[in-house]
Amino acid sequence: MLLSVKNLRVSYDKIRALHGFDFHVNEGEIVCIIGANGAGKSTTLRAISQLVPVEQGSTIEFMGENLFKYTADKVVSQLGISHVPEGRRIFGNLTVMENLKLATFSRKDSDGIHRDMARVFEIFPRLDERKQQKAGTMSGGEQQMLAVGRAFMSGRRIMLLDEPSMGLAPLLMQGMFDALRQINEEGTAILLVEQNARMALKFAQRGYVLETGNLVLEGKSSDLMGNPEVKKAYLGG
Repeated sequence: MLLSVKNLRVSYDKIRALHGFDFHVNEGEIVCIIGANGAGKSTTLRAISQLVPVEQGSTIEFMGENLFKYTADKVVSQLGISHVPEGRRIFGNLTVMENLKLATFSRKDSDGIHRDMARVFEIFPRLDERKQQKAGTMSGGEQQMLAVGRAFMSGRRIMLLDEPSMGLAPLLMQGMFDALRQINEEGTAILLVEQNARMALKFAQRGYVLETGNLVLEGKSSDLMGNPEVKKAYLGG
């Protein structure tokens, strides 16, 4: 098992966002978490990335090690957990190349960096065309490509993706998920948080359904897509 999360509890100002969420991700797997706004999906990813404090009794293990031994920067640089946050959070005043190079700050393998940079431009040819363009001047779809490319460059045993389809036209959305599948097929596990439940379940092998911080359903994506409650609440039928 690559990532194991048990009894994950997180509160904001005494309001509990997660009430003891248990889930796991296996090596090379694609797993999605679906749910409405405020369900605790983004909080889950932020807890794994050590960006929010978790409550006592919560455990997160990555490759059998206690993740809480690592600071947020070491979660990326030493463990290879990369996070594509909601809203992309790229550096708009820097160029595409500068954004990608920043993601390699802790890496010492210059040959590997060169190979990964070339691979990013293969996966996202649009970024190759805009290497010297300021990131803030690009379209939303291009910025999302850059956010994923940056995560690819920073270390990627597992990639945490928060709403990668947000704001994208259907064609760009499909292109983004096609690119993510390529990345997964090359060995990167993916934990995906998505409000587009249909797209998420088609993309992932397994899924978890969160409601107001509680796990209410889990299983194979195909089973969840056929579940009447999931259909009614998230799939428009």
